[in-house]
Amino acid sequence: MVMTPGRRAVSFAVAAVLATLLLYYSVRGIEWSQVARIVAAASPGRLVLGAALGTMTLLLRACRWRILLNAEGSVSVATAFWATAAGYFGNNFLPARGGELVRTFMISNGSGLANSYVLATALSERVADAIALVAITAVVLLLIPAQPGWLAGAARPFALLGLIGAIIIAVVPFLGSAGRSVIARAPVPASWRPGLITSMDHGLRGIRAFHDARRLASFVAFTLLIWCLDAIGAIITASALTFHLPLSVAFLLIAALGVGTALPSTPGYVGIYQFVAVTVLTPFGFSRTDAIAYILVTQALMYAVIGLWGSLGRRARRSIHLRLP
Repeated sequence: MVMTPGRRAVSFAVAAVLATLLLYYSVRGIEWSQVARIVAAASPGRLVLGAALGTMTLLLRACRWRILLNAEGSVSVATAFWATAAGYFGNNFLPARGGELVRTFMISNGSGLANSYVLATALSERVADAIALVAITAVVLLLIPAQPGWLAGAARPFALLGLIGAIIIAVVPFLGSAGRSVIARAPVPASWRPGLITSMDHGLRGIRAFHDARRLASFVAFTLLIWCLDAIGAIITASALTFHLPLSVAFLLIAALGVGTALPSTPGYVGIYQFVAVTVLTPFGFSRTDAIAYILVTQALMYAVIGLWGSLGRRARRSIHLRLP
């Protein structure tokens, strides 16, 4: 559904209000001079290593998405990488996760794959990540004694959403006949119905890409590797600031950040990231000042990695050539 200017304005207003409230809560009483000292003393070598790991996980995400795309096409690793980078770049600056459309159009324009098919694989990938975050959150909350109350409270409804997402991936591709019947009876011009049915069929095939056992196993393996590297990257970034971040807390942090990105947000998740860092890290010995210093550096690294590869991806889109089946 195309968002009207009025809806975009309302969405941005809600995101701005939420970001302001969360940011105000997060930075109250922060010693900014101490934040500056912590950041200034950061280890450049470890920050570079953290950025390199960020690049690696971006590449792995592209390879994971390519598994779904190649169920009906032949997309090169380079193409998937540049599209993924441009899409993540767009998500940092566009409302309503508009970067998903950016990477969808980059793939479909050169590959011959239908927009609806590519978008279905991209959104299904996001649902799979949500399911993985639910699993990570559940395991970590069982293993650690100190549980941030807000996250423990959010785990159950988020788990329900993850379960619904899994059911959608499993069941929806078999509902094509029902979907065609709905479109046939829908109060739309008759000339629209063939196009709607075609788009629906492409979208269902995109979700059905998960139904191949070998493809699903590869996707799950990539997902586990990606989130493990993200947790290691969080630990390395913390060590660059002389903080000790246990592996269990690192997993909890990246899971909470993933949950936070599902909320309406301003570009770059300003406010949400600060709230997550303060509420997750302070029960484990971080001061509020330490948590803010840490998340500011983490966001800066994220902007640097995504900004570099995303801007290059946007420039490279005209020179991408996909191998067609």
